[in-house]
Amino acid sequence: MKPRESVLRLKRFEAEEKSRKVADLQAMIREFEQMASDLERQISSEENRTGIKDMRHFAYSTFAKAAAQRRDNLKISVDDLRVKLDLAMAELDAARDNLTKAESSDPRDLGRM
Repeated sequence: MKPRESVLRLKRFEAEEKSRKVADLQAMIREFEQMASDLERQISSEENRTGIKDMRHFAYSTFAKAAAQRRDNLKISVDDLRVKLDLAMAELDAARDNLTKAESSDPRDLGRM
């Protein structure tokens, strides 16, 4: 295999790997948001069932408290994942730029990349 082909394969692999990482992060964010939404509905349903909506009330549902804590944790995780997604998207853009440069460059220039 020629050196140019090796470099191009490596650049393509890096870009595909970054693309998979972005897709995985996006899927995780969607899943966590869906889970938080489901928990929100369960909390609302439990509050309606018990008639107590104030979390500070002594008789507030322990199920609703636990579900609210899980929902809040999921929201924190989503925020963290969004930061990671932004970073992964920047890395993907850089990898795609490197691939484009490698594909359009003169074969003699590949040693400098």
